[in-house]
Parts: sequence; C-alpha cells; structure tokens
Amino acid sequence: MYSIKHILLILNVIGLLFVGCVPMQNKITTSVDKTLASVPGWAKEAIWYQIFVERFRNGDPGNDPTPADMYGSYPDKIPADWKITPWGHDWYSHEPWLDSVKATGFYSKIQARRYGGDLQGVLDKMDYIQSLGVTAVYFNPLNDSPSLHKYDARNYAHIDRNFGPDPKGDAAIMDSEIHDDPATWKWTSADRLFLKVINEFHKRGIRVIMDYSWNHTGKTFWALNDIRKNGKKSKYVDWYTITQFDDPATKGERLSYEGWGGNNPYMPVLKKDIIPPGKKVMPFEGNFHSESLKHHIFNVTKRWLDPDGDGNPADGVDGFRLDVAGEIPMGFWREYRKVVRSVNPDAYLIGEIWWLEWPDKLFNPKVYLEGDQFDAIMNYRWYRIARGFFGQAEPVLKPTGFVKEISRINSGIDIENLRAMMNVPSTHDTPRLSTSLFNKTKDKYRSKPSDNPDYKINRPDQRTRKEQMILLIHQFTFIGAPQIWNGEEVGMWGADDPDCRKPMVWDDLSYEDERTAFNPAKFRLVDSVRPDTALRFFYKKLCRMRKENPVLVYGDLSFSVVDDKNMVLAYNRVLGDEEIAVVFNRSDSLRMVTVPVRTDGEFEDMLSGKRVSFISADKKIGISLNPLSGIVLKKKGK
Repeated sequence: MYSIKHILLILNVIGLLFVGCVPMQNKITTSVDKTLASVPGWAKEAIWYQIFVERFRNGDPGNDPTPADMYGSYPDKIPADWKITPWGHDWYSHEPWLDSVKATGFYSKIQARRYGGDLQGVLDKMDYIQSLGVTAVYFNPLNDSPSLHKYDARNYAHIDRNFGPDPKGDAAIMDSEIHDDPATWKWTSADRLFLKVINEFHKRGIRVIMDYSWNHTGKTFWALNDIRKNGKKSKYVDWYTITQFDDPATKGERLSYEGWGGNNPYMPVLKKDIIPPGKKVMPFEGNFHSESLKHHIFNVTKRWLDPDGDGNPADGVDGFRLDVAGEIPMGFWREYRKVVRSVNPDAYLIGEIWWLEWPDKLFNPKVYLEGDQFDAIMNYRWYRIARGFFGQAEPVLKPTGFVKEISRINSGIDIENLRAMMNVPSTHDTPRLSTSLFNKTKDKYRSKPSDNPDYKINRPDQRTRKEQMILLIHQFTFIGAPQIWNGEEVGMWGADDPDCRKPMVWDDLSYEDERTAFNPAKFRLVDSVRPDTALRFFYKKLCRMRKENPVLVYGDLSFSVVDDKNMVLAYNRVLGDEEIAVVFNRSDSLRMVTVPVRTDGEFEDMLSGKRVSFISADKKIGISLNPLSGIVLKKKGK
C-alpha cells in the first residue's frame, strides 16, 4: 500500500491535489453583463429527474394517439390493424401489426409504437417523484409533434395534443390560430394541464425545465406547410434551406430541404448564417437567417417562462434544456440568453454539447460557459471518465488516470458552472446505466444488438450492480448536479436508443417476462420485469444525503488517495467546519485504506444504515473496504 507521503507526492506531481485550486482561467469577459452571467443557485443544488412523457405513465387512455395524430412521423404508413402497445409488452416481441409496417428492421418498425404516456400520468405520480427526493424535473420535448420523441415539432407554442385530455379539440384550436402572431394563441387543454403540472411541482419545491430543439422542426411544422402551399411566395421561405419547391401540378410531394443528421426529411433544419460562410465547424459564430423565425422562438420561450404575462415568472418553467445546441450559431444563443433572463433572471439554460468527432472526441464546452450563453451542459464527459474507472469500461482508467482526466475536462471552466453541470450517467439517448456498465465496450458505440451481435441485452448481473452503486455514490458526492433518467431508480435496463426508452416499470402494473431475443435465432435468459425496490431505496438515501449536506454541493474537493496498485480512490469535500471523505475500492480484493482528513474526530458512515463510526488519529482514518465498494464518511459535529 502506498504511504500517505507517496500519495501526496504523486498528486503534487500531476498537479491535482486540490481540484478547486487548479487554474481555471475562468474570468468572465468584461463585455458580459454580470447579472446575465450569474448561474442560478438552485441549479447547483438540483437533483434532476428526467421524464420522457410518452413512456412514463398512461394516466388517460382516452387521449391515446391514433394514426392520424402520427401523420408526419416515421414510418409514414401505419397498418390498418395498428393498436397502442400494451404497457407491459415483452420489448423485443412483435405485435400482430408490427411486421406490416413498411420499414426495414425491428428498430425502424418500432418507431410506430405508442404506449400512451401523458401528463395525467405525471400528475398521478407526482407524489412518487417527490418521494424520491429529487428537486428538479427535466422534461423531454412536450411540444406538439407526431413522433414518440417530440423532437420533430408540429407546433412549438403548444403542448402535444395527446398529452392532454382533448386531442381533437386541441388540434382545432391550433388550426384556428395565426401561428406567427402570439396575440392569437390560445390555451389548449394540454397547455392548461401542463400549467397544472408546473404548479403542482412548484408547490412541492421542485423546479421544471422544458426541452426544445430550435435547430430543426418536423416535416409537418406549420411554416413548412405554408411553403408547400405557397412556394416561393411563402413569407416563411427564408426559415429553411429549400433545395426544391413543390409543384402542385405533379402527383406526390417534390418539396426538398436540408434535413438534420444526413438530410433526414422528418427533421427539416432551420436556416443559419454561418461566420465565416460555409465553415460549420463547432463552435461557430453566426445566427439564424430569419429575424421572424427568431422572434417566433423568443415568443414561444416567453410564453412558457411567464404564462400569464404579468411580469412574475413564478407560474412558468424554470429554464430550458436546448437540443443539439452546438449546431446552432453562438450569436443566437447570446440573444436567447438575454431574452430568457429578461423574463426570469433565475432561469437555467443547459445545452446539449456532445460530440466533436464521433465516436471518440467529446466537445470542450468552455466557450459556451463564459456567461453569455449557457449555465451548464449535459456532462457526458464526466460520465465517460466515471465509467472508465468505476466500470472499468472503454476507455479503461486507473485512479491516476481518473484524476488526470477529471482535471482535464474541468480546466478553464468556472466553478459556478461546474457545480451546475447536469452529471448524466444515462438519458433517452444512451444505454441504461446498468446496461452500459454490463457491456464494457466504448460507450454508445455499437451499443445495441443491431450494431453488435454480442451486446448483452438481458438483466445485468450482480457484479454490474456493485459497479453501478459505487458509480452512483461518486455521482452524488462529486461536483455537479446529479441526474436520474426515469426508471433507473427501479433497475430498468436497455441498450442504446430505442431500447433505453422502454415504458417505465411501476409497482401497480403487470409486465410480461422479457424472453424474446433481438435475434430470434439467439438464446437469451428469461428476465422478470418488476421494480427493484432495494435500488430505489438506495437512490432515496443518496438524494437525502445530497440535500442535507451542502458540502457536497459547495465544498472544495481534494483527492487524498490515488492508488493504482490497489485500485483505491478517495476524495474529501470540505466547507467551513464540515468535512466528508468518500472512499472507493475498485479492486476484487479486501483493502485496508488509510484516508487523510483535515482534523481529528469522529466520522460516521452515511449510507450503510449501520451505526458505525470511525475515529481519526493523526488526521488519518483506517478503513477496511470490501471489493467493489464505497463508503461516505462525515465528520460528526460537536
């Protein structure tokens, strides 16, 4: 075992003894308004719960989607015998109508599945969400859309018709409006239900943010429909990059345009002016081409920040998660922040800044976090490093590598932004956490059975559970706001999108066993599907610990043990007189660990549930740690 002197020498050499003391180069430029640059305090203290409404809970079967509601999403043609998929359906088994879908492959076909999740389902489970101990909710897109994921908006200004109680009535209301004139906008039944959701969450002390993609719309978005009808005479023609106009005299649609992700026709990209022209390399300067488009986006944003328009944003959402934010020019984001903060100075803006080069290079978000664009990003960079150490998955890291990589990604970013980062171990766009750890391949790369026949799709094993638990201990004790993707707390598993979007597992619903393999010729174990109540209890303890100990939010962080030989890592969080030591044994053997602390005294185990205390002597604590385990020790007050 390394001596304390040896450990400190290693840390000093790599310059990482105190993360809080690493030069941040974090001075906000004088051109940025300091009030505009401030990071909302509540976002630093947030414990996030992410909700994908269509797969969360079907609270109102009367509003379930119909093929008419799905028009404009992929696949185009829905079979005549199509039906809502039962909530407890065996994921890889085929419904009777599925093989009639005119699409290639299982994953393409199941884009036609709908389970009927809605906002009433969220309201019905409001007490459940509160019971977890979370303090903020991040909704995947709620805007009216024909798809299951809602990133292909049909109308930005309204909540999806099938999320509220009156889909047909809401569609009629939307059709009656002048879409670019907010004075004509009305409140649909789904809109009003969402306002109730906001209010109920706020009464419980839970913040709410919405997800919007300002980069692209859906193919049935009202402005694009106007271009179909009026061609070059449409006043929205400069909203998109049109490559060919429709010819009403010919049969079938001939309208073509730039689409997202390889000219996807279901997601038309909004037109941008790039500076310098043609050099679209992230990050890039510029703005949206159309002023009227920008004003529409701003009007939609204000609508949800202050729904009654009385100047008090208490009845509105608390911010926005901004989809594919790196594909939108930074000039727009600077304007957007000013608009948002003019309505709610405490609103939170988080960007999806992800890939620089797929699948190896993640983007350095520093330029977006200078106080004039976003408060934080979805911190996929943190997860890749955490998975590399706690999961020993590609790229595999030892303790020194973990510390070095954490310092690298945090370098140059202000500590206030780091505290507000949404630390995401899984989302709607990635494999489930346990499945990600169960498969040691590069995260998200070839991470589903269609891309990798050896990818494991069944319930992860007990060793993976241990890795999951130590990674969660790390997530809830580290710098940055922890996030829970709905279903992680009950042990859901699944490969990359769409397998990570299975319907939520509830105590009061029955589920078929998962027995069907992705490849029918390949054997799979039969897995029963039911909530993991022990894991849910563990999540509740983590949330309570995080909320009750501000040192885990605001405390300085220093690494105290970095032992590659024994695969032991420890760090300390210190705030005033408070101190917490977090220690991990990533090896397969029992380890005796000596942990430095700032002062002598009694330290209590915060998570085991046992009344175990450790007494420090000479500012050191001796601990025996089981294989693949972690411990959180808090110094007891006087």
